[in-house]
Formats: sequence, structure tokens, C-alpha cells
Amino acid sequence: MKKNILLCILIIGDKMIDDINDYINYIYIEKKLSNNTKEAYLNDLLSFDDYNNHKPAKRVSSDNITSFIDHLSDIGEKDKSIARKLVSIRTFFDYLMMRKEIDTNPCEKISSPKLKKSLPVTLNEEEVSMLLEFTPTCAREYRNKAMIELMYACGLRVSELVNLEINDINLSDNYVRIFGKGKKERIVPMADVTCDILKSYITVYRQSLMKGYLTDKVFISSYGKGITRQGFFKILKNIADERGIKKNFSPHTLRHSFATHLLEHGADLRSIGEMLGHENIKTTQIYTHLSNNKKRKDYDEFHPRNKRGL
Repeated sequence: MKKNILLCILIIGDKMIDDINDYINYIYIEKKLSNNTKEAYLNDLLSFDDYNNHKPAKRVSSDNITSFIDHLSDIGEKDKSIARKLVSIRTFFDYLMMRKEIDTNPCEKISSPKLKKSLPVTLNEEEVSMLLEFTPTCAREYRNKAMIELMYACGLRVSELVNLEINDINLSDNYVRIFGKGKKERIVPMADVTCDILKSYITVYRQSLMKGYLTDKVFISSYGKGITRQGFFKILKNIADERGIKKNFSPHTLRHSFATHLLEHGADLRSIGEMLGHENIKTTQIYTHLSNNKKRKDYDEFHPRNKRGL
């Protein structure tokens, strides 16, 4: 439906849409952003353009942007979503300034909504064990266990997991090569147990899932092609339900759990950040808050003086 709407607007030849398409091509090709990021920017800018009745970019004012933000708030958009849309709009106008299409960015004096800081959801070590402590009996179960094991063992994003190719896995030296945001490469070590389940899946069971198709993707769906983000989420949810895990969590929770558990066991924060693919150590520091919360909880629960209320 969105593609049809976009096509209609393109036929009209509105200047804003031309600029948006040029910008999307720029961030996708020059900035090497992912398909998901590209689609998010595109959707944000299309909704902004639609709200302003396809007004040419040169005529967009700060009032138009403020009005759009107020509109999003009125219809119940969350602050985080509004902040993301504002980033999309701001960087779009930065691009137009770079091309000398406009002299100033109308977003210049507009502040993003203040976001409430919330700590990421994690699984404790017992819950991770509940997810993984099952004996696979068929190709799909070996694949499922290998995916969950690898995601938790290496702190992968779900997009990184589903895009892994056979040549990215090194079973002899126990590491995986990952291409993260901006196609940046990083190498993350794997535990022996992770390598063992991966080796069984890849050498014995993967071929039977391919059903005659040719693909370099490591993890194969029931249709013989590379598994999707949605497919992995469904698999993870079903296994969590089967194992009796009541916590509401997503695939990204495994990545948060990886970092938190490493930190709790004494790993260096900078090493964790490198394995996660963080460019800035400040991004990784959120896990120190999670670790400190656990320390406080453990103290309250186990310190004998505290238990006596002294």
C-alpha cells in the first residue's frame, strides 16, 4: 500500500519527494546504512511530507516541523518515536544544506523530547539455561538451538544473526565475523559449546533444510531460504513459551543478557563494547547500571546484617 502511495506521488513529481528519494539513496549508498534503517527514514519523511501536503522542502519552516511534532504527540506517539522522526527530518535538511538547496536547517532550534531513561530487559543466567538446555532431535531443532546459542554467546543483533554467511563462521579457531551497523566488521570469539552445536548444525543438518536452493546464509528457514528476523522472533517466542519463561522479551534481550552477564563476571567494559560493536564506551555503560542494580538486589537479599534490618 505504501509503495502505491509513493508511486502516485512520484508521478505527480513533487519536489519534496524528489529530495527525499535523493536523500534515501544517499544514506543507503554513501553512508552504507541497513535496509531497516533506510526504510525507517523513508517512512518518517513520507509521513512528514504527507502532513505538510507535499510542500517543497525550501518552503518548510520550523513552525511546520513543530506542528508535526505536536500532531504526533496528539495522536499518542511515544516520545522515543517522535525523537526518531525528528532525527530523520533534521538529517534530511542537513543533507539539503550540504547540497546548498537551503541555507539553514529549520530544525536548528527545535529540541527533541526528553526521553525517560529505561534500563534494557535481560534474562538471568537461569532463564538463559532454560532456553538452551534441551536436546535437539531434528534439523530444525539443531538450527534453533544453534541460533539462540550463537546470539547469546556473541551478543549479536538479530539482523546480524540472520545475515551471517558460512564464510563468517570459523569453527577451527572459535570465532565469528560480524558485519554490524554501517557494514563495520568485528570479530567475536565463541565458546566451545557454541562451536559444537554450530558444527553439528552446519555439517549434518543445514543441507537438509536448503531443499535444493543455493544460499550462503548460515540459518535456513523451512522454505529453504535464509531465515528472517520475524522468523527468528517467532521461533524464540515459541521456545520461551515451551520452556516456561514468562518474561516478556525480544531477540535483542539476548544481546543485553550477553553484555550484562559478562560484566557481572568481571569482564572489562571496553572489551564488551568492542564485542557488541559499540563505537562509544558511553553506549556500553548502560550495562554498569544493570550490574549495579543486581548488586543492590543481592545485597538486600543476602547480606545478614541487612536481613536483620540493622
